[in-house]
Order: sequence, then C-alpha cells, then structure tokens
Amino acid sequence: MSSRGSEAPEGPNLRSASLARYAQMLVSHIELRMLVLIVLVVVGLSLLSPHFLTVNNILNMMDQGVVVGIVALGQTLVILIGGIDLSVGSLAGVTGIVLGLSLFHLGVPASIAICLLVGAGFGFVNGAIIVWGRIAPFVVTLGMMSVGRSLAYVFSGANSINNIPESLAALSGDSPIGLPTNFLCLIAAYAVCWWFLTYCKGGRTLYAIGSNKDAARVSGLNIPFWSIFAYVISGVMSGAAATFLASRLLSIDPIGGTGLELDSIAGVVIGGASLFGGRGSIVGTLAGVFIMVFIRNALNLLDVSPYWQGTAIGSIIVAAVLVERMLSSRSRR
Repeated sequence: MSSRGSEAPEGPNLRSASLARYAQMLVSHIELRMLVLIVLVVVGLSLLSPHFLTVNNILNMMDQGVVVGIVALGQTLVILIGGIDLSVGSLAGVTGIVLGLSLFHLGVPASIAICLLVGAGFGFVNGAIIVWGRIAPFVVTLGMMSVGRSLAYVFSGANSINNIPESLAALSGDSPIGLPTNFLCLIAAYAVCWWFLTYCKGGRTLYAIGSNKDAARVSGLNIPFWSIFAYVISGVMSGAAATFLASRLLSIDPIGGTGLELDSIAGVVIGGASLFGGRGSIVGTLAGVFIMVFIRNALNLLDVSPYWQGTAIGSIIVAAVLVERMLSSRSRR
C-alpha cells in the first residue's frame, strides 16, 4: 500500500513537468510560437467565414501578402541591428517610377535591374548617414521618406505611368505548379534570407550588433559594413516590392507604396522581433505578415467597415509588442 501511495502523485507531476517544458519551448522558440499562433488564427477565421479557406481566397491571400512580405524581409534585417527604416514605402514609390520610365527605353529584365540598383543606392545612403554620421535611424529614414516621395512626383511629373508591358504581368501570374509566381519568389527570398541568418557569419553578425554593439565591436566584427548592408538590402526589397506591385496592376503611381513602412514594421513585430534589436526570426516575420493578411481578408469577407480595420490591426500590433515584452522578460529570467 505504501508503494502505491508513493507512486500516485507521479502522474500529475509528470503532466505538470511536460506542460512546463512545452511552455518553455513556446517562450524560447519564436518559430514554434508563430506556427501555433498562425494555426489558431486560421482555424478561428475559417469558423467565422465559410469562404476563408476556399481555393480562390487562399490564392488571393498569397498574392496580397507578397508586396508587404518582400518589404518586411528587408525591414527584419534592419530591426535585427536595432535600427528602423521608415523610408521603405516612399522608396517603393520612387523605384517604381524609375522602373516605369526605364521600361520605355529598355527591356523588362534591364529595367528591373535598374529599379533594384536604385533601391540599393537609397539604402546605402540611409546606412552610410546612420553609421558614419551617427544620426538616429528614425531621423535619417524619416527624412529619406520625404525625399523619396518628393522624387517620385518629380520624376513622374505627378502622373501615373501606364502602358506597362504585358510581359511584366507574368511575375504575378500562375506558375506551372498552380501557385502565383510572385508568391514563389517571396518564399524563395525568405528561404535565402533564413539560410543567411542561420548559417552565415554575416547573419550572426547582425544579431550580435543588435544584441550588444560594444561587445560586437570588441570581438572584431565589421559593424559599419554589416549595418550598411542591412539598409542596402532593405532598399533592394523596396525596389522588388515596387516591381511586384507594377506587375500586378500594370500601372505605376507616384503614391505607390504608401503605408508599407507601417505594415512592414507591424509584420516584423507581430512575428516576434524586438524593436531593440538582437531578437527576431525571418520565419516569424513571414508568419506575422500573413497573420495581418489573413485578418484583413477575413474582415473584408465579414463586411467589416474599412474604417474599423485599422483599429483591429493596430490593436493586434500593440498586443504583440506587450506579449513579446513579457516573453522576453521571462526568457531572461
């Protein structure tokens, strides 16, 4: 009898230990946490709207997430080093105008290459001023936001560019495997970035800069190079977003990309990244972007007024930051 009595409490203790272990895994692994969250969101929204998980709507959401997802990829690298890029939306606007003007004289591949190079140039200017001028990223990129939007109007004469070649639309069309080509490009870009952050010295350097810049400097890491690199990639991604936007609309407007800076930051934050740097995941960012896309899509399906949709997304962003702060504090303890 005594032996049975001593064994009885082991069941509840084992269950408690298992629950604690699973909870710790959720706290310490951003990717696992985001996977659970995205499953819960999809299940909940599919119960609210029977049209949410239809094939056409799924393909539509894939297409909707590409532009924000591409910009959020570059924003992730910037936020990992403790920076921020408020110019991504206006850079998408001005690089889109450059793309449209180039298409009148050059082929599609050359025009896209010029668009990406111009984005990289703007990103380099951002990074160089921040690193060598020692000015806060918020101030520099806020200024570049105004410069980019102004140049978009100047270059275009404040007019939209139409007569875009139909061949550019292939980037947003269906691929041979039945998925949108632009969505496959998005997944490929995220896969390359995940590999870079996980296995390359440069990726680990970005985390080190965001975690403790002084320690990274003492360790001999090239902080100026990799800090500027993050902003260059952010600029390139703005150009890529402009390209995908033009391929979808076959029209380029100088106000294109408006709001992308906030949406990209929201996707990164919802994905579990810390705005103080050093913590984040490219997989988490992808999940964060599509959580926003899912929620906006469901709100449209439910005929929720667009005036209220901003309130819903804003509340989610604030809640994500609060949860991230609590989880970060718990993991440090």
